[in-house]
Amino acid sequence: MKIEGCTAIVTGGNRGIGLGFVEELLDHGAARVYVGARKLADAEDVAKTDPSRIVPVELDVTRPEQVAAAAQKARDVTLVVNNAGAFEMQRLYGTDDPDAARREMEVNYFGVLSMSRAFAPVIAANGGGGIINVLSAGGIVAVPDMGGYSPSKFAARAASDCLRAELAPLGVGVTALIVGSVDTRMAAHVKVKKSQPRDIGKAGLWAIANAVAEHDTDPHSIAVRAHLARDPYGLAKSMADRMAPKT
Repeated sequence: MKIEGCTAIVTGGNRGIGLGFVEELLDHGAARVYVGARKLADAEDVAKTDPSRIVPVELDVTRPEQVAAAAQKARDVTLVVNNAGAFEMQRLYGTDDPDAARREMEVNYFGVLSMSRAFAPVIAANGGGGIINVLSAGGIVAVPDMGGYSPSKFAARAASDCLRAELAPLGVGVTALIVGSVDTRMAAHVKVKKSQPRDIGKAGLWAIANAVAEHDTDPHSIAVRAHLARDPYGLAKSMADRMAPKT
């Protein structure tokens, strides 16, 4: 699809990778960008940077009524960026919050599904376009110390494949972005070299514009993919070894 002149909606667009997408969309000539945020005030703060092209939207992707309202308001959308994410930093078994994994699945999987169902007919009615799902390297190899986050990204990746096949006849492309280490609040605890949010936004727009089904966006995700191809069992073991007590 063509990014210049498009109309996009970005979930979780008020900070981090979502804000990186908003900035890249504007720089690439998007006509309008709806910025979704759970708190409308956060989206309104972003809108102040370009009030002629940014439209703030109160949008919690786990609330069906807000997703439906957003789809009704943003009837000109041709591109959806499913960026909103939840990482509870809880393990699956050794957790003091058994509902954490459910919340991660609600945002990271069901939120993607809800937005795709609501906006696919909108995109189709506007002549076609695309959906970008911001996923994770933890969605191509299981990361036990990420708890429910890693399984939820696996699920969203599978959903991306299914939606791509189902929506193709409507003229709606689906791109899955595999993201590694990025300098965001969610990854503040990760002590490795990180890419910038705008790097992911730029990679994502390139991928959807070129009809790339799945794209590794940064050095970390590229390295994980290479390790997975070279030694999948070794990579799985290295992820599991991270759970071992430190001596």
